[in-house]
Amino acid sequence: MDDKYLQRGVSASKEDVHAAVKHLYHGLYPKAFCKVYPDYLGGDEQWCNVMSADGSGTKSILAYLYWRETGDISVWRGIAQDAIVMNLDDLLCVGATDKFLLTSVINRNKNYIPGEVIAEIIAGTQEFIDTMNDAGVQIQLMGGETADLGDIVRTVTVDAAMTIRMKRSDLVLTQNIKPGQVIVGLASSGQASYEKIYNSGISSNGLTSARHDVLSKYYAEKYPETFDQNIDASLVYSGSKRVTDALEGTPLNVGQALLSPTRTYAPVIQKLLQEMPGRVHGLINCTGGAHTKVLHYIEGLRIVKDNLLPIAPIFNLIQSESGTGWKEMYKVLNCGTRLEVYVDEKDAQAVIDTARSFGIDGQVIGYVEASEGNQVALATAHGSFLYE
Repeated sequence: MDDKYLQRGVSASKEDVHAAVKHLYHGLYPKAFCKVYPDYLGGDEQWCNVMSADGSGTKSILAYLYWRETGDISVWRGIAQDAIVMNLDDLLCVGATDKFLLTSVINRNKNYIPGEVIAEIIAGTQEFIDTMNDAGVQIQLMGGETADLGDIVRTVTVDAAMTIRMKRSDLVLTQNIKPGQVIVGLASSGQASYEKIYNSGISSNGLTSARHDVLSKYYAEKYPETFDQNIDASLVYSGSKRVTDALEGTPLNVGQALLSPTRTYAPVIQKLLQEMPGRVHGLINCTGGAHTKVLHYIEGLRIVKDNLLPIAPIFNLIQSESGTGWKEMYKVLNCGTRLEVYVDEKDAQAVIDTARSFGIDGQVIGYVEASEGNQVALATAHGSFLYE
């Protein structure tokens, strides 16, 4: 999959990007899940500012395909949620749970993306904000930018940034992940109490490979605007599926499953931190890097995951269509277990019960032990894998 990524113009590890920012200021706690900065807004040493910037990535191309094929313009609302949640849930991982400020950036090619699509994206933004506000997670939209960039953008990009001012005493820092703790994994698929329909669990990572490996050559021929013409033809829409094909084991078709809006765990984590103050030692959002994500945030630890939640059907489909080995699958996609909560063993059941109160499955998926170097060790039905 790494090789396919590179040939499709995507770097999975982004070594050049990491090198470019290596000497920049990395905040008060360089190993925090999000960058935490002094309180520039208020000047109070007891407070801090935290910010995230991310987006829906190439998932917007799937929305374009599905809308053009089916006429269902509502899929664009989910893309708005993707852009928000990719920021929101990263901020959750430092303990931020309320009073977020949000701004969005939409860049489009007007020849393919009319005003009705922009209206749906904006409506989807407000719809998600309303859902979170109803759940007690306050988000304030501070405006944004929409630009017509036809010479740069093939279809549309949807990005966002979020920031929050919070007390330093409320921070959840990965430096507090220690040997002896257990890991409670929360499912990416199913239907949470605050979700309208079943969620495939796909999130917004690995969609370049998922789109090309799963969908058929039909889309290359019909929608040449959805891919880089310089990519080797054998890597363009090389799968066997149409977006309207049923996805076995779910109430969704393939297109709907690939477009499932990224699940937020904000209501769950807000309740956890309110009811278990100081007892959640670490939070890891398994997005980019998936089950190896935690490697960026630990020192001298071995993370053992030997009881992962079941693999959701969408990931089995991606694996079978692409032929990707499972070691690589777990490195790129969450495969059904997305949020990791690090707690003492005595607190694990409370985390599981809280997640289940929102309709989300959870279970102890592993534990933390001391190690000379950072490692993640997976023991799965598809084999045992070590990442360093």
